[in-house]
Amino acid sequence: MITNPLAIICLVLAMILVVPMACRKIRIPSIVGFILIGILVGPYGLDLISSGTSIQTLGKIGMLYIMLQAGIEVDVNDFRQQRSHAITFGFYSFIFPFLLGLLTSLALGFNGVTSTLLGAMYGSHTLMTYPIVSRYGVQKNAAANIAIGGTMLTITLSLLVLAYLKSNFVYTGQLSAWALAGRIALTLLLIVGLFPWLAQRFFKRWQDATNGFLAVMTLMVVSALLADWSGLESILGAFICGVSLNRLVPNLSPVMQRINFVGNNLFVPLFLLGVGMMIDVTLLWSGWLTIVIALIMIATKLVGKWIAAWLAEKSFGLQAVERQLIFGLTHATAAGTLAIVTIGYESGIFNAEILNAAVLMILVLCTSASFITEYAAKQLALQEEARLEADKTDNSWQMLTVAENRHYELRELSELAELHSPDFASESDWDDATTLISTQRKASIIYHPAQPLNTISRILVAVPRYAEKEHDFISCFGLVRRLSSQIGAKVVFFANEETQHALQAFCRRKGKYLRAAYREMENWEDVLMMAKQMRPDDMIVMINARPSTPSYNPLFEQVPEMLERFFADHSYMVVYPEQETGASVPDLLTGDTTQASKTWSIVSALKKMLLRLIDRMQIKR
Repeated sequence: MITNPLAIICLVLAMILVVPMACRKIRIPSIVGFILIGILVGPYGLDLISSGTSIQTLGKIGMLYIMLQAGIEVDVNDFRQQRSHAITFGFYSFIFPFLLGLLTSLALGFNGVTSTLLGAMYGSHTLMTYPIVSRYGVQKNAAANIAIGGTMLTITLSLLVLAYLKSNFVYTGQLSAWALAGRIALTLLLIVGLFPWLAQRFFKRWQDATNGFLAVMTLMVVSALLADWSGLESILGAFICGVSLNRLVPNLSPVMQRINFVGNNLFVPLFLLGVGMMIDVTLLWSGWLTIVIALIMIATKLVGKWIAAWLAEKSFGLQAVERQLIFGLTHATAAGTLAIVTIGYESGIFNAEILNAAVLMILVLCTSASFITEYAAKQLALQEEARLEADKTDNSWQMLTVAENRHYELRELSELAELHSPDFASESDWDDATTLISTQRKASIIYHPAQPLNTISRILVAVPRYAEKEHDFISCFGLVRRLSSQIGAKVVFFANEETQHALQAFCRRKGKYLRAAYREMENWEDVLMMAKQMRPDDMIVMINARPSTPSYNPLFEQVPEMLERFFADHSYMVVYPEQETGASVPDLLTGDTTQASKTWSIVSALKKMLLRLIDRMQIKR
């Protein structure tokens, strides 16, 4: 056995480097490779590395990482739309494996308590194969969201059974049911209520991605610790932490990039190596009882989870490949199973044969889940690629700021809004920016960042009359939808009744769902009503237009002054749709374009005169 710490670190890093490359060569999922190499170097193989405290600690962080990622990467808009499906599937995914496990355990001659705990073990699952889904970029698929949402219910139900049995066999006489309930309530209050508030203020003050990464990691570990303290399992605490921080950590943000890099390349491999080190392969030839129990466990889990996935396919109208994705995600098991069998063994509910059979079950199910998830995720990724290619447009974006050295904010916005190869520019003032935009036809954005995008809670969008008739309005709507999806911000549209109907139709499109509210704004001169409804963490988006386009309004000329006077303390964007080349030019005198009212023109003229007078008085002083 290697005892030199530096030698152990060298060997572990070499395995983390080589195993994924070798797995790609022989075309097996890297999850399987790490488990197998863990068996090889562990105490039941070549005995090169001991599964000591260090490996266990780092592996524990890896499991927390997987659950945190699953919570953060849930598409909030899609999850809200499909929450009833997720809850229904969560019930399917727990009750059928639980009942099957209860029956098979009783048939094997185990008592009621042992059978109940085994049923809870079958009902739970671990999102071990979620990194595969994330790698293929299909984490926003409806099936993935349903599986992830159902995970929270299955883990909760399984751990409630475990908590009940722990209170009877482990904690008897130490904590009352009311004390446990109080601890759970306090834990949820802190994780769901306090932690997002703390994280939002931290991100506002320290915008560096490294500090943000460390803050998220700290909250993850504290959440896991609180879950342990309250009688729940730490993985549930990490998952709830991920869900509560979902809006503050966009999937394409620098903070999330660091979380994915460190987790997928360090802590998750260490966790998988630790799982492999626990597996005693000598049990395969030490006796038939362990193997028989393991085979029954594997069959029970596979059948129960397949029934749940099949019912989800039939109930929600999913594709066969989406059923396979759900099945692959939900029949893998690790952390929850290990927690249940360990506590059951320590409390005398389980014997050594059940413990060893459960560890063998983990190896088989993690292997099969990896292959199934890999296949399904790849097929869905190919479908998504084909759909994106069909929806692809040729328009390009131009992004500007009216301040120097703000290209970092422009790039962050373009990444979160998923804009393809935009042009960046900085202008000294609004006149230069609008002049540049007026000379080009491409879709353009003028962006003023006042706070980090991930701390925005609402996006207020001012949409002028006839904006839906613009050649490229769909791209502007897509910009708002994608940004809302990434940062989890609610959208409030200010528009007239006819334009609201068009926006509602856009928001209801299949696969393009957007959680939005609507406010009446009959004329563009009423746009200042938005200022009365502004909150500190709101962002303004104004859909503008160039002259000689359907939605152009002469009042657009007042937008720069309006933004600088009334919205300077907030982040805002002015979006110009792409102007169609060769489009007919409507007559602004006889056409259908809304003109500025006389009252507004008089007020604007008086306001300009007053501002000039104030400037002259200040100069004289």
